[in-house]
Amino acid sequence: MCGRASLTRNEKELEDRFGSSFYSEDIERYNPVPNYNIAPGQFLPLITNSDPGHFNIFKWGLIPFWSKDSKSAYKLINSRAETLEQSSVFKSAFQRRRCLIPLDGFYEWKINGKSKIPYRIVKSDYSIFSAAGIWENWKTPEGNELFTFSIITVEANETVARLHNRMPAILFADEERFWIDDNITLKEAGSLLKPYPSELIFAYPVSQKVNNVRNNTPDLLVEISEDPVSQGKLF
Repeated sequence: MCGRASLTRNEKELEDRFGSSFYSEDIERYNPVPNYNIAPGQFLPLITNSDPGHFNIFKWGLIPFWSKDSKSAYKLINSRAETLEQSSVFKSAFQRRRCLIPLDGFYEWKINGKSKIPYRIVKSDYSIFSAAGIWENWKTPEGNELFTFSIITVEANETVARLHNRMPAILFADEERFWIDDNITLKEAGSLLKPYPSELIFAYPVSQKVNNVRNNTPDLLVEISEDPVSQGKLF
């Protein structure tokens, strides 16, 4: 499960990285970045197959278009790569509604007895990356549109597996536009969903302040000087 993440760059940095632009009204309405403690239910910028030239602001927690209510949203913050084609919930979105979810880190917790120590997982060069996702357009009972998304997960690589058995499906930069290309086959799309190489990422312990979603400040990114269990070393 990927249930907490970060995107600490500004709009200009994201536009330069992806070659897509923000809608000015979305920036004014949502003020989506920087976000040091992204949590389910929040609105995040992403790039969809239907509008690849722009960032759109969608809510994290998928609500299938056919759902009668929004109760599924928190349960569907993630979708397993292995079952996308077979799932009645995710199959349609996998076929027709794929997206890129820009991030620069995600959090997992190391469990040691009764202690849960948060770790931030980043690329080795701290650069922005994309998690593969799927999205939906759901109509509320009042008839309003609500756009939502789910982060696709895969089996964890060696680094992340020491914290959790799943990780986001991180794409290489040259795979990103391929993932949201409507002309590729599902087999081709599925081939992109694999564990990111362990040697290209690392994890470091951060403050337990990240446990509270109300905390959203740059100090959450700082490596703590001493891990209460392992004296500052990951394993």
